[in-house]
Amino acid sequence: MASLKGRFCVVTGASSERGIGNTIAKRFAEAGASVYLAAEGTREQLDAAAAECRAYPDAGRIEYGLHDLSVPGGAEAMIADAFQRFGRIDVLVNNAGIRAPYDFGDYTRAQFDAVVNVNLASPFFASQAVVPIMRSQGGGRIIHIGSQLAHVTFAKRALYGLTKAALLHLTKSMAHELGKDNILVNSVSPGPIRTQPLIDRERTDPEGMTRRIDQYLPVGRLGEPSEIADVVLFLATEAPAFLQGEDICVDGGYTKH
Repeated sequence: MASLKGRFCVVTGASSERGIGNTIAKRFAEAGASVYLAAEGTREQLDAAAAECRAYPDAGRIEYGLHDLSVPGGAEAMIADAFQRFGRIDVLVNNAGIRAPYDFGDYTRAQFDAVVNVNLASPFFASQAVVPIMRSQGGGRIIHIGSQLAHVTFAKRALYGLTKAALLHLTKSMAHELGKDNILVNSVSPGPIRTQPLIDRERTDPEGMTRRIDQYLPVGRLGEPSEIADVVLFLATEAPAFLQGEDICVDGGYTKH
């Protein structure tokens, strides 16, 4: 286990028990970090997630905040609250995301705005808000959570894929501009991960899920949230000091066939 002792980290979209953000927050806490969990979920969900993080013997301070990242100013308010509580921010993980699975031609402007606001505007403005803090500290890590659908297409995912592809460009642009400040910016693109929606789909249509796995995943199984968290943990440490502007696609070979 890599160490994040003394590091102060912010993870968005961290309330869902089986979610990637929740798992990242727990992995950070296990590695000794102080963690601020941000989400639009309920206070009960975040209480439970924070309690799990605090249960790790090496965990630092664990705080959380309820934030609607879809509204203007929401991302900046989140960073301000985390900084007020911790006094520094070493790592920002922009994980929060939503989908709107519709056929192209059926999207409403409201759906477009909602997905763009959470998946793209939120990491953009959260990153802008944290950069002055990281500059004053001599550096930091910003990690965007993308998707394999930034690289390939799939039915009813045009809008989601659009935002994730734009997030990868943002990763490269930020890396180009911020490297001189020792702010390393990278992204992780998960493939099909066994979060609650896919668990539910496995339960209701096991044969269909098996066919889809056989068709799209050379490794023959879904990924686990912990397998994404392990890569994010690596990016949050001091080890990858020469890794800048890259997207690590953790997808079981989904985009390679």
